[in-house]
Amino acid sequence: MKKRVIELIEKLAREHTLSLEEYEYIITNRDADAIERARELAVSVRRAVYGNAVYIRGLIEISNICKNDCIYCGIRRSNHDCDRYRLTKEQILSCCDEGYSLGFRTFVMQGGEDPHFDDDVLCDIVKAIKTKYPDCAVTLSMGERSRESYEKLFLAGADRYLLRHETADAEHYSKLHPETMSFENRMRCLYDLKDIGFQTGCGFMVGSPYQTVENIAKDLKFIEEFKPHMCGIGPFIPHKATPFASFPAGTVELTCYLLSVIRLIHPKILLPATTALGSIEEGGRERGILSGANVVMPNLSPMDNRKKYELYNNKLYSKAESAQAKAELEERMKNIGYEVVCHRGDAK
Repeated sequence: MKKRVIELIEKLAREHTLSLEEYEYIITNRDADAIERARELAVSVRRAVYGNAVYIRGLIEISNICKNDCIYCGIRRSNHDCDRYRLTKEQILSCCDEGYSLGFRTFVMQGGEDPHFDDDVLCDIVKAIKTKYPDCAVTLSMGERSRESYEKLFLAGADRYLLRHETADAEHYSKLHPETMSFENRMRCLYDLKDIGFQTGCGFMVGSPYQTVENIAKDLKFIEEFKPHMCGIGPFIPHKATPFASFPAGTVELTCYLLSVIRLIHPKILLPATTALGSIEEGGRERGILSGANVVMPNLSPMDNRKKYELYNNKLYSKAESAQAKAELEERMKNIGYEVVCHRGDAK
């Protein structure tokens, strides 16, 4: 069994594809040796493409107001205890000013699906950032929108769009989302984004409620076939004000293993070591980098708002998670043999 798992991991490193059954097998039958072999190969592959560079993105959480009621999310519409906020254009540009002075050359605007940020408002902000900082990339993570909306944002100058698919299984999707949301529309959004020309990112939660090994295998096959430029995965962490409050969290161990596997599927992919990894375990983000990730996203949001953007319990928002602590982050990466680089860091 052990030999078979390692053979399949090595096959993936060579051919960048496995069958659904093979993906299931390497998840179900992983052991310490398999995890280490996947990690070694992932690091080797990533080093061949990106060297020891870790790209940093300045994250700006522009609103925790959301029209949706996703069952796992701390800023879901039904959470009446959430202390809501919305950044103004001036506040967002101020975050970019500070980030630029710190060396950031990619700004990631993330938020709930806040109706205030319609096409006119969001396009105006994107244009303002690109006019002031033409050497910077603008990434949006603002949820599901129409194709026409995505086209307007792309024409306004947005370079990248992150939209986690959450799960590649329609039945599992329905267990994580309200009836007003559909798996088909989420997929439509992702394919529209890629077709329009965005550098497109997808992703999923590891250990989300009702997730099976078959679900994860489908996620990996979807990532293989969709060929995203970026992929954000992190352990599921419950939020106290959701119906999933008592569900167990995902694990750093499986998340890091899947980071290695995704790196072997697409050697050139931009792969973040997410905040969730650092939130669930001290040094979790470093473990992600050592497993094949090559992106970190420190927080540029106003300090007063960071704790309010609480998607899950105990989310990191200060210390090395803070963009202002860039020197600490650089030191932490240096200690594990990596170098933080500040340029745009486009997908290769």
